[in-house]
Amino acid sequence: MTPLLILMPTDFELQKLQPLLTDSVKRAGGVIATCGFGPIVAGIRTTQLLAFYKPRAVVLVGIAGALGPQLPIGTATFFPRIACYGIGAGSGLNFDTASELGWPQWTDPEFSQSFGDVIETAINSDAGDSTRLMLLTVCSASGSREDVADRLRKFPHAVAEDMEAFSVALACRMAKVPLTVIRGISNMAGDRDKANWNVTGALEAAAELVALRIST
Repeated sequence: MTPLLILMPTDFELQKLQPLLTDSVKRAGGVIATCGFGPIVAGIRTTQLLAFYKPRAVVLVGIAGALGPQLPIGTATFFPRIACYGIGAGSGLNFDTASELGWPQWTDPEFSQSFGDVIETAINSDAGDSTRLMLLTVCSASGSREDVADRLRKFPHAVAEDMEAFSVALACRMAKVPLTVIRGISNMAGDRDKANWNVTGALEAAAELVALRIST
């Protein structure tokens, strides 16, 4: 059994974060692994890693795009609420979420508990104002402000988007392992001009929060 499993979606994030986190993760007796890019492989790979390492806790860390002005580029925060956009019917103005269609994402047969489009995760109790923040997991990153508007119509409380957290959260919930989600804000969602991004600053800020989380 491993005390702590640190997950990062991509090899790119791993290469940036591993030098910043290796010492603190080693002191905590943890391991670092990638879970893959996008909601499908992230959920499958996380399930495999949970079965192999049997961690007592999981931290997911990487970059995300801000859906509004609440989170400045180059900062990072904890996300205790993870929502899912893209599973349902239709698209754009005609999109209905799974919950709106009356379909749960998953029902726990042991506790007869259903999980819809939002999952609550366990985070550090000292996260402060970040405890109100919602991260939106999407199948495809926003390519325009119109995409952002479509997402916010369904999830007006979402402040950032990623492509893995909901799947990882559901895998952890199935395995009954607590999860902390930390994302660095690398860009404004819908802005695909990487000249405006700050990936390095976002990942450095995220690494600081991971170190804080595993040291307490």
